[in-house]
Amino acid sequence: MPAKQRPEMTRPASEFTHAVLVTGASGGIGRAISLAFAAAGWSVGVHYHRNKTAAEGTLTQVVAAGGAGALYEADIRKSHAVQQMVETSCRRVPVPSVFVCNAGIGGSHLLLRQGEENWANVVATNLTGTFHCLRAMAPPLLAREGGSIVVIGSHAGFHGTIGQAAYAASKAGLIGLVHTAAQEWGAGNVRVNLLLPGWQKTGLSEGAMPVGDNWIGHALGRPPSREEVAKTVLHLAQLNDVSGQVWNCDSRTL
Repeated sequence: MPAKQRPEMTRPASEFTHAVLVTGASGGIGRAISLAFAAAGWSVGVHYHRNKTAAEGTLTQVVAAGGAGALYEADIRKSHAVQQMVETSCRRVPVPSVFVCNAGIGGSHLLLRQGEENWANVVATNLTGTFHCLRAMAPPLLAREGGSIVVIGSHAGFHGTIGQAAYAASKAGLIGLVHTAAQEWGAGNVRVNLLLPGWQKTGLSEGAMPVGDNWIGHALGRPPSREEVAKTVLHLAQLNDVSGQVWNCDSRTL
């Protein structure tokens, strides 16, 4: 099914000079990232797949925070849907100079009980979906002689997590994908970085997130705040001389 778009501008586009497209912006980390950009005066493309009501809630908060934006529906597992979404976002003013690849899903299965269908769906969304996004997002940035892509990864991609084989494997794949993209597009001034948000209370972490003071391995004994993670994404996206790097937002070692 092709991507669907619905513009929701409440202020003249001429008032905004910067734009970002955030995938998986209907809630959780994606919503926080969208609001950080909005508070900084950006126009925000709010992507979602199924939860349109939540995405509309994000867009309402984006406008209230001082930004503007539009909704984009697309299944990132489908290359043509991602391509259409990016092309549509690039026909708006201002054209996005930053893309944040945040969309992803989780899973909770021990390796010996991991079903092939669930494995394929997690990998198709988290890894192949990000591949679709990068492949669609890079050409307009290269044509404009620069821009930034921030991919949201996971600490699990470096160390694994019990019961998260598909998720950890898909996030591990992002490491090589980001490093390769950064090297291939660096000559065109397109920066590609990976950010690890640490434990965040979302639908993906339900049932697996540590509770109380059980933050083993965290030097500070706590996870990072969602707002601090979002501000880090905003900051990283605007650094002109940083690419191919992994930014860890919590106090664990990699």
